[in-house]
Amino acid sequence: MKTKSILLIVLAIIALVAINGSAFIVQEQDQVVITQFGKPVGKAITEPGMYFKVPFIQEANYFEKRYMEWNGDPNQVPTKDKKFIFVSTYARWQITDPLQFFKRLTNERGAQSRIDDILDGDTRNFIANNDIEEAVRTSNRVPESSDTDIIGDSLAKINVGRDKIQQMILESANKQTKDLGIKILDFRFKRINYVQEVQDQVYERMKSERYRIADKFRSEGQGEASRINGEKERELKNIQSLAFKDAEIIKGKADATSAAIYATAYNKSGQSKSLYAFLKSMETFEKTFDDQTSIFISTDSELYKYLKKMD
Repeated sequence: MKTKSILLIVLAIIALVAINGSAFIVQEQDQVVITQFGKPVGKAITEPGMYFKVPFIQEANYFEKRYMEWNGDPNQVPTKDKKFIFVSTYARWQITDPLQFFKRLTNERGAQSRIDDILDGDTRNFIANNDIEEAVRTSNRVPESSDTDIIGDSLAKINVGRDKIQQMILESANKQTKDLGIKILDFRFKRINYVQEVQDQVYERMKSERYRIADKFRSEGQGEASRINGEKERELKNIQSLAFKDAEIIKGKADATSAAIYATAYNKSGQSKSLYAFLKSMETFEKTFDDQTSIFISTDSELYKYLKKMD
């Protein structure tokens, strides 16, 4: 009886282990390939739930159903115009056919290695087939500033652009991964850096463009200053001419008024005439002579008559 109990316990343990080894759970993020002696059996399991397999003989191989990331190593790549740049890339990929994926790549480590070869190679090829401007810039943009003409002349025309290069790399990579059970969902240039030699060339070009812009503005400023100075001189001369004209008119009117007053005063009675003549003579003396002046005058002079009276 005791032996029978022990046998039942052993059988129960074996049954429990067998059940535990045969049942497996597939989560939402998982997809499973069943293998028997290392070879796949049946179709891949992609729906979540509980499933069973032959214990000890079959094995459940889990693969990620979600999007996975790939980060490329920075590489020094030559462009079509023989300039070297450092290119850092990244991508997102997914296992779309787990059975084919297992047959061709076995696991995610093998997939990462294969993606390295494909994307790094395509990146190098497509960068090498285009000039440096195509990899750096996306489109033909128009500078939003007053120096549009100068900067626009220095911007090379873009025929492909960075976005299109990325798309071409993505399409080329998916053609190569079609039979691997994976799909490259997205590919991007993470960072593009110039090597030191190219950096120096870019900086010199930028400085040259800025100098051209400065010279253009300086020339325009000098031209505008000359125009303003010309207008100022012309306006000043016009103002001076009008002022001189007005001054001459006023002086003419004053002289006419003065002459009229003199004539009126002279045409009055004899006493007034004598007084007027005397005052004018005194005014002439005051304006003409001082204590240092010596004169010779005729005895017939009007001035002599007044001087004689002063003796």
